Amino acid sequence: MSSVSPDKRRKMETALHQLKKYTVVVADTGDFNAIDEYKPQDATTNPSLILAASKMPAYQHLVDQAIKYGIAKGGAEEEQVTNIMDKLFVNFGQEILKKIPGRVSTEVDARLSFDKDEMVARALRLIALYEESGISKERILIKLSSTWEGIQAGKELEEKHGVHCNMTLLFSFAQAVACAEAKITLISPFVGRILDWHKENTDRKSYEPHEDPGVISVTKIYNYYKKFDYSTVVMGASFRNTGEVKALAGCDLLTISPALLGELNQDHASVTQMLNLEKAKACDLEKLHLDEKTFRWQHNEDRMAVEKLSDGIRKFAADAVKLETVIKEKMLNVKNGQ
Repeated sequence: MSSVSPDKRRKMETALHQLKKYTVVVADTGDFNAIDEYKPQDATTNPSLILAASKMPAYQHLVDQAIKYGIAKGGAEEEQVTNIMDKLFVNFGQEILKKIPGRVSTEVDARLSFDKDEMVARALRLIALYEESGISKERILIKLSSTWEGIQAGKELEEKHGVHCNMTLLFSFAQAVACAEAKITLISPFVGRILDWHKENTDRKSYEPHEDPGVISVTKIYNYYKKFDYSTVVMGASFRNTGEVKALAGCDLLTISPALLGELNQDHASVTQMLNLEKAKACDLEKLHLDEKTFRWQHNEDRMAVEKLSDGIRKFAADAVKLETVIKEKMLNVKNGQ
């Protein structure tokens, strides 16, 4: 029987395979046919990904099914469109769940980012649609914008309804601290968008992975959560290159686009665990408590985070509007018998 040395075995393994030893790998896509190849544990979607997938011929049946559902429910056109949007997101989520063992993240409309009660109501409607289809809420993460109102909506959903939340568009340390204090299930700090901002707003145009401001931000958040035993887990998101991904090996979860999953699957370089409990416990961070006023001030002090949060909400909202336009056109065709 031939024996292979651990070093040689590591060289034979792909970077993706090695990464999975340290971190739960999540696929960041609405194109669920792209999921099969990489065998992720979980998957995440957002309005932009659903918009892109809904234009692909392979998924037209999901769009058509959602439109028939919304029209049958009745009500004014705006109400029908809202019901169709919710059903469409759930349809994609359902199909994704057939391909993964874990959970799918489904996003609440970004246009509700400053309305706590509406975010809660919309989240509960999405959960009800999943449950109507026989899918337990345990397999769903509800994505909410990491505004103060979004974080409080997440707190209420977790505490009162047992609904697990994924706080998205997270850029500042203040947002991360507030999510931990709210006992949110999971946060998605955006690595690549932080890097984008620094490239656009400073003289520096390139960074080594360990110097990447997005990597540094997520590492600090991970260390803070582990040092102070918060239950909230960290899922790094929005990657621009595989260097960022590898620099966060050991993070609880990482959600990665199919393109970067493909690169990691072709890469045979060694992957080292960069984040771990021991390092986190040894870090010199101090525990913070943030009420609403302190949260708003500390978040406001971070220019990058303020700009990227508002920009992210606008972009997701714009893609939701584009998706609604596609739906309205198709509704018209259905009603006209085309």
